[in-house]
Amino acid sequence: MRRTLGGTLAAGAAIAVLLAGCVQEPEPMPVPTVSGSPSATPTPEPTRIPELHPEGGAAANHQFFDYVNSTYYNGVGRGSGSEIVQNLANNGFNKADMEVTFDDTAIGIPADSIVVSVRIKGECLLGQFGPIRYTSTIAPVLGTGRCLVGVTRPIDW
Repeated sequence: MRRTLGGTLAAGAAIAVLLAGCVQEPEPMPVPTVSGSPSATPTPEPTRIPELHPEGGAAANHQFFDYVNSTYYNGVGRGSGSEIVQNLANNGFNKADMEVTFDDTAIGIPADSIVVSVRIKGECLLGQFGPIRYTSTIAPVLGTGRCLVGVTRPIDW
């Protein structure tokens, strides 16, 4: 039996028409309804403020050191070394354990950044107040027994 191309196409079209009647139409998408009661809003977790741990080392006090310094920096910016030291002292750090760099360079122009340190249990908390942000780290005490290299500003206020 010989079929022609036209006959094969006609048969295919007829089958397509018959099958088209078998396909169901898609069901309509459900529409959300608005209820009369408001939805619950999740309650944000309160932000936990770090605390000073006077008996702890640098690692135990790093978060608090950063909290105190970041709060100061976000409110004042770089500020001055004396204000930074006083702010740390007001929050429980001992001035006798602190060092701070000068606000101005040797030729009298404002320093790009101010570095403050707190010596605590054989380690140093170091905070840098730069032109665009505050950063910090923990470092070992130097062989000199200090945290900062070079001449630092006397803390006598």
